[in-house]
Amino acid sequence: MSPKEKPRTRGRPRCFDPDEAVATAQRLFHAHGFDAVSVADVIAAVGINPPSFYAAFGNKAGLYARVLDRYAATDAIPLRVLLRPERPVAECLAAVLKEAARRYTADPTAAGCLVLEGTRGNDEEAREAACAFQVVAEDMIRSYIAARHPEEAERLTDFVSTTMAGLSANARKGRSLDRLLATAHLAGLAIAHALAA
Repeated sequence: MSPKEKPRTRGRPRCFDPDEAVATAQRLFHAHGFDAVSVADVIAAVGINPPSFYAAFGNKAGLYARVLDRYAATDAIPLRVLLRPERPVAECLAAVLKEAARRYTADPTAAGCLVLEGTRGNDEEAREAACAFQVVAEDMIRSYIAARHPEEAERLTDFVSTTMAGLSANARKGRSLDRLLATAHLAGLAIAHALAA
């Protein structure tokens, strides 16, 4: 072998980047919903063949689980940052709702919350994965409230969760950021009133 020749490696080289495939799938699922996106859609968008897809992700629900992990790490509402123990609870919960409004309308082609919209899907495996992420977020909110207002933790967590679901659904329908922020503001006033009572 001459010095200019490169040694051959064994096996076929990977023809795609799995992380980039997950990012592409996230955009598709967020824009159209899990149920409306087929494996063929993902394969075409990523530019891979079916065997490579199944070898990397198992199935569409397996890919969705990877997408949810990525979403939680990069695009989800930063609850740990917003729920600050030194600030009033009502103020922090209002900040969470306002941030939800901003994030849910940030990309008109992929409006709403990927997780919340996923909890309403038809595919049982994907729906359960999305619900698991929602439970983690609700538990974090409940624990934050309970640290100072244990008697209000359950009902206020339900109120915040329901408001976020409504914000997501309305963002999907094209409601403007200004209108969603107005709703978040009113919800924040309701929370402050409930805690002051």
